[in-house]
Amino acid sequence: MSVLFLHRVFGYRGVILFSWLARVFDRSDERSNVSSPFTISSSQPNIYEIRAQSVTYYQVLIDTRDIPYIRAQTEAVTFFGNQEQDRNLYAIPGLDYVAHEDVMPYTSTERVPLEHELFDKFFLHDPDANLQVPNFVPSEHLKSWQKRHHLWLELSDVSKDITHHIRVTVIPFYIGSRLAQDMNLHWWRYLIRIENLNPDEPVTLRERHWRIFSLSGSLETVRGKGVVGQEPRLSKEHPAFQYSSHVSLPATSGHMWGTFKMEKDDGTFIEVRIPAFNLECKLHSTPGGNSSL
Repeated sequence: MSVLFLHRVFGYRGVILFSWLARVFDRSDERSNVSSPFTISSSQPNIYEIRAQSVTYYQVLIDTRDIPYIRAQTEAVTFFGNQEQDRNLYAIPGLDYVAHEDVMPYTSTERVPLEHELFDKFFLHDPDANLQVPNFVPSEHLKSWQKRHHLWLELSDVSKDITHHIRVTVIPFYIGSRLAQDMNLHWWRYLIRIENLNPDEPVTLRERHWRIFSLSGSLETVRGKGVVGQEPRLSKEHPAFQYSSHVSLPATSGHMWGTFKMEKDDGTFIEVRIPAFNLECKLHSTPGGNSSL
């Protein structure tokens, strides 16, 4: 049966499609003083030096009625088309990944409890269910869709860290390779959530500073203002912000790490760690596959 829920952090209504078992690497668990000063390292971190915990994450649909009020990009899932020469990225609006701890189940008496263009494709009404609480069961279309798009949907590793009461969570996904100027580039999307665990002290994200290491031996530094064209403020009213972006490498693997520069209301700045995460190629994938829904 379908599970309706409220998101603990972003407050939107959603429905669970299926689950993933992720390995969570939490660097904050390894530190006794999460607020100690630091500078971004030029060394190459290894996330596997941290003991991982297995945590259930869910693939979910977001109710489109709530999308205008969410402090998160609602096109977090992107993929290539099924033609090798197609370099366009396609997005599925209203698809998200949610940790088990952020799921607050609820019951709806509405005949159609959630509005999303894929809801009727992915779920069938169960006529034998309690008439006062309509029940929905996964359709064969959902099962085949999951199997067909498994490679670019799959969530495997999650990296977390906390600095100055700001938690940063990163989830990378391999989405395939494309030729560009006679070079085969491998592409990943990565989903980042930034959460102020002490919202009584608001901060504004002013800058990002990335280190990107490729297996080919290159180490790139990237700096810029804000993220995805925004400088989000993390306050009591809006303690979290989530976005996704993309990175490409000329090699089949690498890793990224970095910092966010945050400004407090008194004008002082703090550096917040972005935990290291691996970029791994799924060599036997066929990214995009059949891109039909």
